[in-house]
Amino acid sequence: MKLYDMLQRKEVENDVYVIARSFAIRIVNMYKYLREEKGEFIMSKQVFRSGTSIGANVFEGKNAQSRPDFTTKMNIALKEATETGYWLDLLHETRFLNDETFESIMDDCNKIIAVLTKIVKATKN
Repeated sequence: MKLYDMLQRKEVENDVYVIARSFAIRIVNMYKYLREEKGEFIMSKQVFRSGTSIGANVFEGKNAQSRPDFTTKMNIALKEATETGYWLDLLHETRFLNDETFESIMDDCNKIIAVLTKIVKATKN
């Protein structure tokens, strides 16, 4: 069975969505912390937007009209994950995120990037 076909099956599809959804929840909570505790409004909004968009695109890919449409949705999710990594790094370097928090959430972000990279490569072939 090809990866695209497997991803259309509920159990594999849900795994990708669950990972992205859990990450989005972490991003939402971090966003609230950055705004309320740190008074940071600009970068927190950017990481909120890109970090929650990952799961939205993965979820939208569940109902893709075709294999190329599915690949496009997963590629957009991958781009959003990469952008999220940028904002997380910037928040860390400017000391809005401590080392422990940064390493934990960046590890999750890198896992999502790895999964989405595999999906995009497999569905393009």
